[in-house]
Amino acid sequence: MTREEAVTELLQPVVESMGYEWWGVEYHHNSVHSILRVYVDKPEGGIGIDEIVEITDQLNPVLDVENPIATAYTFEVSSPGMDRPLYTLAQYTRYIGETLKLQTRQAINGQRKFTGVLQTVDEQAQEITLHFPQAKTGAQQVLPFAAIEKARIEPRF
Repeated sequence: MTREEAVTELLQPVVESMGYEWWGVEYHHNSVHSILRVYVDKPEGGIGIDEIVEITDQLNPVLDVENPIATAYTFEVSSPGMDRPLYTLAQYTRYIGETLKLQTRQAINGQRKFTGVLQTVDEQAQEITLHFPQAKTGAQQVLPFAAIEKARIEPRF
């Protein structure tokens, strides 16, 4: 089990019991500093700072007792924001028609970074389809969900 999976297993039930939506978790570690960042939202969207503080106050004691990460780290609770990261296929489904920036674990057709409009999500086949409207041919790329290392919504302004 990865650190992220262990933290999710530990904290997601607490967040959801408070009526909030668990969005995801990231753990960044380097030789100087480590950050554990948990993303939460309201089911209807738009979580505020007071709610973030409330959630943080509930999660800190759980982390102190369970200690899922043995080394020192900074703990942050955050809204996923407009450029929210996507972690599950269910999250992708909510953003069909939106532009995504994503990176794959390994090169697919010679590239790892893609920016395109999310066209379809096939939960059964565990894959997504990106459409590249800027391409003259209207190209598409089917990507296996397991091949995606990270993905974010590209906000429209």
